[in-house]
Amino acid sequence: MDLASRLLLFLEVVELGSFAKVSEHRNIDRSVVSKQISKLEEELQVRLLNRTTRSLSLTSAGKDMVNKATSLRNLLNETHQVSQNYHSTPRGLLRVSCTTFLGRHYIHPALIEFQKTYPDIEVELRVEDRLVDIVGEGYDLGFRIGTPKDSSLIAKKIADNKLLFVASPEFLETYGTPKSVNDLEALPAVVYCAPGYLADKLKYLNGDQESVLHLKPVHKVNEDRMMVRAAVAGIGIAAVLTYMIKDEIETGKLVPVMPDLELENPGALYAVYPHRDAPVKTQLVIDAVRRYVGQDIPVWDRTS
Repeated sequence: MDLASRLLLFLEVVELGSFAKVSEHRNIDRSVVSKQISKLEEELQVRLLNRTTRSLSLTSAGKDMVNKATSLRNLLNETHQVSQNYHSTPRGLLRVSCTTFLGRHYIHPALIEFQKTYPDIEVELRVEDRLVDIVGEGYDLGFRIGTPKDSSLIAKKIADNKLLFVASPEFLETYGTPKSVNDLEALPAVVYCAPGYLADKLKYLNGDQESVLHLKPVHKVNEDRMMVRAAVAGIGIAAVLTYMIKDEIETGKLVPVMPDLELENPGALYAVYPHRDAPVKTQLVIDAVRRYVGQDIPVWDRTS
């Protein structure tokens, strides 16, 4: 490993916070990471990290070196982008990140079709239900639901999405079909939850005024398809994004409830990437996903 590679490894240690996380991310032994950082310090003849059994912290020299390593990574990324655009046939590695559900049902199938057309492009897809640092973790491209909040990333809209209340026919037979917001609020509900977040309050338009609907959670989960499964089982009514539903409405397992209620739009599907002048291969993958999903009428809205 040369100096540049060690600097990039050092930057990754700082951004991920530990040798263990870097070893897991790179699929290498933790001792290799530690050894290479020690070699970097020897080569530069300065200590970069203060190490304890539980934590790492930057020295003054380490803070300066983070800036140099960041500039190096940006330069290398820009160099690769420029070179890619001169290839007559797109090639090389493309690292893609998205959530588990998106990856399983939409992004991965699109990538399979993409590689049939462009076999010289190697694809690495990572699906994780956390907010991934696209730049810091070395991804070329990410796919996310909702308007990206990271202003340093370029965001390109792929397809629209909407929020819809659904319930099983058995549930509606037991509790009755709601006709008003008050009826909805009285029903047992399946809701999404995550650390520090519970989706039990939904904004909607009440005439020209924005109001808040308060759900009554009886079943909380942190994964999209588990919400759908619980709703199909009749546990409660659920507010789901239409991309989460495969064929449950078409087959009658779920029924739309108060579909004319104007719930707040949770956001579309976006492609996000680090640089405006993205390599050709990145643009080609975005186009492939758009074709698979469908831009004018997304595939998830054709059956819901």
